[in-house]
Amino acid sequence: MKKVSTFSGVLLAVVGLSACAGASHDMSTMSGAVMPGSTDPDVMFVQGMIPHHEQAVVMADLALDPAAGASQEVVALATRIKNAQAPEIELMNSWLTSWSVPPQTDMTGGAMDHSNTGGMNMDNMMGMMSTEEMTTLKSSTGAAFDTAWLNGMIKHHQGAIMMAYGVKTSGKNPEVINLADQIILSQTAEIAEMQGMLGK
Repeated sequence: MKKVSTFSGVLLAVVGLSACAGASHDMSTMSGAVMPGSTDPDVMFVQGMIPHHEQAVVMADLALDPAAGASQEVVALATRIKNAQAPEIELMNSWLTSWSVPPQTDMTGGAMDHSNTGGMNMDNMMGMMSTEEMTTLKSSTGAAFDTAWLNGMIKHHQGAIMMAYGVKTSGKNPEVINLADQIILSQTAEIAEMQGMLGK
């Protein structure tokens, strides 16, 4: 129950921050010609979700490497995650191109360099794996790898869901909102699946 309460609290914080962003920014603050119907929260969501998805694909590739000795269940899930998120990365990059907006450049490998907000680091709210966590995952094999990978991907999915709820609160672009809905639906189901795998 404590984990659920913590997740809910962070979710409320992210939604609140997104609402503030929507209230304090308008399209004129963005460089480039943002597509009509898109707002700062839409662009910020896409810029943040691309590297977020990219890290998930990297994690999936680690599970797909035979050297990791991952279980068949983890390999199957990693394959599904990669097949779902790689095309979404391409889609979001195409949006940024059409909006004449550059991609996010301050998230590399593990985490985005943001200052703390209300005592919570933005990286943690987004569920991104730190460089240290990725190093530990890469050095794990077999059952230890499965456990580390599942725990890391659950946290990663929770961060994506919070980001998706945030843009649903303050975003305007229907395509972005539709993607957010898909992320919430698919990744909520995958979290339940991974929790079941950990419970075995």
